[in-house]
Formats: sequence, structure tokens, C-alpha cells
Amino acid sequence: MRPGVPPELRGGVIVAGAGVSGIGMANLLRDIGVAVLVADDRDPGRARAAAAGHRAVSTAEARAHFGEVGAVVTSPGWRPNSPLLVDASFASLPVLGDVEACYRLDRAGVFGPPRQWLVVTGTNGKTTTTGMLAAMMAQLGADTGKRARACGNIGVAVADALTAAERIDVLVAELSSFQLFWSDQLTPDAGVLLNLADDHLDWHGSFAHYAAAKARVLTATHAVAGVDDAHVRELVARTGRDDIVGFTLAEPGPGQVGVAGGRLVANLGGEPRDLASAEGIEPAGAAGVLDALAASAVALTQGAQPHHIQAALQAYRVEGHRGAVVHSSGGVDWVDNSKATNPHAADSALTGAGTVVWIAGGQLKGAAVEELVAAHAAQFRAVALLGVDRGVLRGAVEKLAPHVPLFVSDATDPERAMAEVVDFAASQAQPGDTVLLAPAAASLDMFPGMSARGNAFAAAAVRHS
Repeated sequence: MRPGVPPELRGGVIVAGAGVSGIGMANLLRDIGVAVLVADDRDPGRARAAAAGHRAVSTAEARAHFGEVGAVVTSPGWRPNSPLLVDASFASLPVLGDVEACYRLDRAGVFGPPRQWLVVTGTNGKTTTTGMLAAMMAQLGADTGKRARACGNIGVAVADALTAAERIDVLVAELSSFQLFWSDQLTPDAGVLLNLADDHLDWHGSFAHYAAAKARVLTATHAVAGVDDAHVRELVARTGRDDIVGFTLAEPGPGQVGVAGGRLVANLGGEPRDLASAEGIEPAGAAGVLDALAASAVALTQGAQPHHIQAALQAYRVEGHRGAVVHSSGGVDWVDNSKATNPHAADSALTGAGTVVWIAGGQLKGAAVEELVAAHAAQFRAVALLGVDRGVLRGAVEKLAPHVPLFVSDATDPERAMAEVVDFAASQAQPGDTVLLAPAAASLDMFPGMSARGNAFAAAAVRHS
């Protein structure tokens, strides 16, 4: 066994789940000499584990082995009330998430000197902020020699980042509420909580439990928080810390990073420091600026300088379906934000976007939309709706923006529905407007996923020139 393995992992581990995350974790543990048993109730899962060279059993069979192991390592999707995990806790076995296990192994020096851990979480904007921060740390790394990489739910898995052939010194990790829930010792060198809105309540059981999981990132040595969000402000107050850096779209007060005179500015002691232009950030609008502020605040805690931040933001391009301009013609930009799968994300996409033809609809999953429509009614040149819950959105628009031209596609074929709403949008948009796909809803009622929905939008948009 490799030196430094923590005591709770030395005696062997049950890995709960034989998906990509579970098999990856099982492989990592085996490679450092830890005995592994994979538990999965699906025949294909056990077959995958066996093909990877692991002993594989059902969850019922795994219980008989509790006395032979020192811990259970779970994939993030397993709920807290999963019987195997509940029974493990009753048997006084530690239950660790895969990211938590990686953190403990790294901090113990199993893979060499411990890395810097920079963690990004929140309901929306995680991927963009993580990408921006990784770019800033790469700019800094060009001067320090430290190699940075986005990981977690973007880029590579944390386990793969730890074991990469070319050492990665700075892990810029996008983590979900699931991963944070299963992490009790994870204390990042820096962490940021972007925002909070209802999400994954079926997994956590309540918004309070969801928020508490996200708030674990505020235990970081250097913590950053989106103080424009009331829920985040409340969680910051509960920490009792007075050293948490806030980021805001307003002019920054002491201990904050914000916007002044069209510039990103840090007010973190001494004279305020100019960081970068707030113009030209991708994705466009307030959401992109907020993500840039969050990334900048974290980067500053790690020694980045304004020129590192400016260079990173100038070069950064958003991941697909997160606010990219997919077509421009006749003075109209067509923006794909198919990733805006809930009203909170759609609100971020609409804020600061100017006059828009808004394309929305899909599976609302019970989410309320009246507050969203009321907040942005003055921006709407027109609205086009599609998807299974189009009627809910239609009711909100007719009630709160009754004078806005409205089109509703009743087509059930996804390509036809998208073509119809895009044709309507093209007929309504005027030079200087943005046609914005920000559905406020999930996509699986009509599309294989949000990427397919965004691709359909882009394909339909380019036909209008």
C-alpha cells in the first residue's frame, strides 16, 4: 500500500455505485493498494466493475462485508437515505463522497505534495466561473510554474486530475451540492458560493438542506460569496466570519469586488484596484460579469494580479449553450443559453441583455415563473414559447406582459417547434435586439438534452440572414 493512505481507507473500502465515478474511484483506490469491493444492484453495473477487475456484489450482499472494511465511498448521485449508506452509518462506518476521499488522499500526500484546491459551487454559473478561474490560474501559472486545470464536473474528474501523468498543481473544481454533502473534511484553499435557488430538492429533501450542503464551501481558507443574493448573504452571516470576500454588480464596498465605471474593481484593503474591463466579457450581460467577478475574487486570494485576470477574460470563451452568440445578422444577435434550465438561470441570462425576443419553455418541474416574467417584462420585444409547460409560461406572459407580442408553438416535433419559434423571433427582432434562448425549463420533454435543444436553436437561427 502506498505510504500516507488515511487510516479509514487502509482497511479496505466498499465503493457504492459502478458508474463512471464509482469505477474511477475504485481504480484509484486499487492502484494505491486499497482493497475494494464494488456494490451495485444493476447487472450492467456489476458487469462493468468485474470487467475493470473489481469484486462486485449487490448492495444487500455488501452489508455482509461491513466488518471487513474501514469506510464506504459513495458516488455523488446516491441519496443520503439510500439503504446501504444508512446501514453503513448505523454500523459506524464512515461514508465519504468520492471527492472527499480524493481530498483526504491528497492532503495526506499520497500523490505527492498536496495541491491547491479552489472550489466553485452555486445553483447557476458554476461552469463559466470555473472556466474563467482556471484560465486566470493558468495565466498566473505561466509566472509561477504551477499547472492549473478545471476538474470535477467540468474538464476531468478530480481522481483523474490527482493521478495525471503530468502533475496538476492547482485543482479548480466545480462541485455540486451532492459532492459537498458527502464531504465533511474538505476545506478548500479558496472557495466561492455564487448564488442559491430551488434545485435538487427531491435529493436533499428541502431548500435548507440543499443550501447547507452548498454552504460547506464557505469553510475555505479564503471564502468568496455572491452578496447580491439574499440566500447567500444569510449563509455568510451564519458563518460568523468577517473575512469573506463579497462580489457584487454594484460599486464594491470594503472587502468586496464589484463594478465601477465599466471596470471590475477590487476593494480589498488600501486603494481600490482596477482589475479588468467589464465590457466584452463572454457570456454577455450581467451573468457573465458576475461570473468574472467571482473568478477574479478567488484568483486574487491566490496571488493573481490584474494583468492575469484581464488576459484570461479577454481570451475566455463560454462553453456551448451557456450564452454564446451563435448567429448575428441584420444587427440582431442570436444567443444560445439552453443551459438556463430553471427560472433562476433564465433571470441571470435576461438581466442586462437589453431588449430581447425571448424563447422559452420545456419542463418547468413545478417551478414558478411569474416573478421571472414580471422582472423582465419591460425588456421583451416579443416572446415565443414551446414545450410541455408552455401553457404555464403563456399564462404568466399574458397576465404580466399583456402588450408583448406572443407566439406559442403547439408542435410536438422538436425540430418543427424550434423552427416555428425561431421564425417568429426573426419576424419580431429589430436591429440592436437579442434573440435569447433562455428556456427557464428542462429540455427532456422534447430533446435528448439541453445541448440538443441549443443545437436546434442555432441551426434554425442561421437560416435567417
